[in-house]
Amino acid sequence: MKQIYLWIKPYLRWVIFGGTVFFLLKSFKDNWQEVVEIKLTSLEWHYLAIAFLVTTIAHLFSGSVWILILKAFKQSIEWPWGLRVYLKTNIAKYLPGNVWHFYGRVVALKNRGNSLTIASISVLVEPLLIAATALMIALAGFASGNLSSDDLLINEWLKGFLLLMLGGILICIHPRILNPILKFLNKIKGIRNDSQLVQIDFYPWLPVLSAMAFLILRGVGFIFALLAFMPVHVNQLILVLSVFTLAWLLGLVIPGAPGGIGVFETTALTFLEPEFPIGLLLSALAIFRVISISAEVTGAALAVISEHKIFQK
Repeated sequence: MKQIYLWIKPYLRWVIFGGTVFFLLKSFKDNWQEVVEIKLTSLEWHYLAIAFLVTTIAHLFSGSVWILILKAFKQSIEWPWGLRVYLKTNIAKYLPGNVWHFYGRVVALKNRGNSLTIASISVLVEPLLIAATALMIALAGFASGNLSSDDLLINEWLKGFLLLMLGGILICIHPRILNPILKFLNKIKGIRNDSQLVQIDFYPWLPVLSAMAFLILRGVGFIFALLAFMPVHVNQLILVLSVFTLAWLLGLVIPGAPGGIGVFETTALTFLEPEFPIGLLLSALAIFRVISISAEVTGAALAVISEHKIFQK
């Protein structure tokens, strides 16, 4: 069984990517007439501009999650430097392999003289924290009755699976779990002096709150993207936010296209199709993907400009 898995593993991401692309293309083919007839008004363009602005700001909170994790590990990191590194490396997640943004951050910390062990742990804990926050929001959607399935068994299975994932992540980032791992890694490196060991003294609640702000802002940006194409009623806001976080999470954890391309759109389309016209939803999802990538490119560009002090006299 293991040999079979090792054989199919290199092809698994392409199978998933191909499947999601096929699903999206078929949905577009079945609804293309409704898509091409869409015309945006001046107000709707303003909604898209707000979606872009909010999404760009959200990435600052995402960067702050990483910085706060490093500070929890007693690493001396200046906020401007940390945000620049995070924003510049963030767009590397779209490269094949979906790990180069992590590699860039580890290299930046290592070149700065920070602990390689902590650098490596930080890029593992950061997505875990954001994933845990996404699970909290998605589960809140289930609890409110807004995020559900017609099949009760699927609904309960998904709920239980998300709860299991959330509990596992919250336990893994507890100091009583992380500190022994750090101590073991340092012993492997030959560091046995307790005064040289870097440990975390408290549960990382500040990074969790920052991750919450990141996902809520991303969700608000998604809501404004939807508003540009269709009305979103107040009683649908929790549903949209819950679906967004669940789709974002699946795009993060499922091996497929870099940056969750395809996985995010397919998940959002599956859960939101009963509530919104599919043609308008397809257009909103396509535009939001453009907005998301543009916001990340803008953040990286601003980081480069800031680094080279173009605006300084």
